[in-house]
Amino acid sequence: MHAVVRRYSGPGASELFEEFERKHGSVEATLEQAMRGVPGFVAYTLVRTQEGGVSVTICRDKASTEKSVQVARDWIRQNLQASANPPEVLDGDVLLQFS
Repeated sequence: MHAVVRRYSGPGASELFEEFERKHGSVEATLEQAMRGVPGFVAYTLVRTQEGGVSVTICRDKASTEKSVQVARDWIRQNLQASANPPEVLDGDVLLQFS
């Protein structure tokens, strides 16, 4: 499995995550549907931080995580008004994952 972490900070990051919070119900329904459309998708988590937030996506392989980054970016552009600097993106092989 492969994971990608997107860290949003700097100008606009707090506003972006405030909008995620305000639109929680519609975000959950539509973003979940978009992410589940990515072949190999396993899990998605959105975390609020003091400086903005992070998202963590786990997929079965690197190609799927790359696709998930594109899907998430497109979804944000199409569905949220707030904009932020591009996120810092970290990715790597999953060593341990359970829920």
